[in-house]
Parts: sequence; C-alpha cells; structure tokens
Amino acid sequence: QLQLAESGGGSVQDGGSLRLSCKASGSTYRRTVMTWFRQPPGKEREGVAAISTDGTTWYADSVKGRFIISKDNAKNTLYLQMNSLKAEDTAMYYCAVQEPGGGFWYDTSRYKHWGQGTQVTVSS
Repeated sequence: QLQLAESGGGSVQDGGSLRLSCKASGSTYRRTVMTWFRQPPGKEREGVAAISTDGTTWYADSVKGRFIISKDNAKNTLYLQMNSLKAEDTAMYYCAVQEPGGGFWYDTSRYKHWGQGTQVTVSS
C-alpha cells in the first residue's frame, strides 16, 4: 500500500526558505504525477506544484519563480524547495499521488493517496 510522509515544515520569517520532503513507500508512485498541495487556514486545498514521470513540472502562478519541485527516485522522495517565502504561503502542505488516468494536476478529486501534512508558517 502506498504511504506518503511529509517533513521539513516549520516557522520562518518573510523572505526565508524551507525545503519540504515527502517520503514515499511502494513503487507505483513512480508511474504517475506527484504533487504538492497546501491548505491555508479556513481555505480550500490548492495545488502548488507537480512533477510527472518524465520530469515535466507545473506550478501555481502564485509560486512560480519561488518554489521548485523535484524528486529523487533512488531515495523515493519528493521535494519542494520554497524560497522567498511570504505570509500568504502559510498553510499545511501535503504531498499526493495522482490516480491513473490523468486529469488536471491541481484537481484534488484525482488524488486518493495523501500524506499527513507538514505545517509551514511564515511571519512578516
């Protein structure tokens, strides 16, 4: 069974950086899109960045140029390097694996496997 475990969250000041990690167990995740989502307090979960099996990446407009998604298949780990953090980046961050069949990377209905989340807090 696929399991995902995020880590790396924390509290930083505006302009700071953090790197999130998502350790995956099971091999099926390698054959599909892996995505970082976030859920700010009181708001809906939203897509942040995704990476396909061939390394193609997608980003939400709000994080383009600041966040970088990557993965290390040898370590079964997905990463999110977050730079120039802003207060509006404060949220619980989750990694997820898209179900086979494709679909828009930011569509939460296309995901069944989620991690437990890691909190990111940016103070101004």
